[in-house]
Amino acid sequence: MSKTTLRKSPARKRNVQKKKSFLSSKLIVAFLVFALFLVGIYHYRNAILYYFSFKSDKVLKEDKVAQARVYQILSTHKKLTFGLDVSQYQGEINWKQIDSVEDHFKLHFVLIRATAGNDTEDSFYDENWKGAKQQKLIRGAYHYYRPDENSVAQADNFIQTVTLKKGDLPPVLDIEQLPSGQSISELKKGLHRWLDKIDAHYKVRPIIYTGEKYYENFLKEEFKGYTFWIANYNFFVEEIKDDWQFWQFTEKATINGINTRVDLNIYNGTPKMLQYLTIN
Repeated sequence: MSKTTLRKSPARKRNVQKKKSFLSSKLIVAFLVFALFLVGIYHYRNAILYYFSFKSDKVLKEDKVAQARVYQILSTHKKLTFGLDVSQYQGEINWKQIDSVEDHFKLHFVLIRATAGNDTEDSFYDENWKGAKQQKLIRGAYHYYRPDENSVAQADNFIQTVTLKKGDLPPVLDIEQLPSGQSISELKKGLHRWLDKIDAHYKVRPIIYTGEKYYENFLKEEFKGYTFWIANYNFFVEEIKDDWQFWQFTEKATINGINTRVDLNIYNGTPKMLQYLTIN
């Protein structure tokens, strides 16, 4: 009686091959994910080390993340120039303590809110302006523009409040809101009127502050030739762009002498270059 030889069916072979191929694909994907994880760890090593350097469990996790990002951004822009901006919302500031971020990153300039709209003066402007001078920081004054108020009256408000001297930064127009009672073209005309009147009074071209989307959508083409100070807090934006002269990269910094969170900025140049931007 002859023996019957059992053979694996072609279908069974195909199933085995599929399983091996599936396992290989999973291993490749796992390896790539792990490699990306290691790259991320290396890229954010300064921020991660800073995050775990907090010794108090009372610090909220979101605050730790925010401060870690601040440390990461400042670490990667060490050759540039750092500064802050303040208003009455920071309350009373101990200017004698305003020197650096984390006792490591030197602060060189401060932008101070002076006015808002056609009739408002920041309640801490005078105090902040004098304190910044005593601390030998390069000072700049900014006006918060209200789109639905008269632009010329807003310029007059700033002029009546702010006296600039040699060594101060040019005046700054802060535009963040869209108008509710006028068109975008009328808004732009109003901005030009404010800028032109301020330019004529102080004999220097103003700086424009705004958010990145506002800049890209409404101001970039219309206001070529102006110095721009751009706000962008996006976690994944890690480098200052060439057309941003100033970058406000966070509103959650902590600085000795200030009891609230505060905005931090990077000037796209050295401290000596910043001096060239000041009024002379």
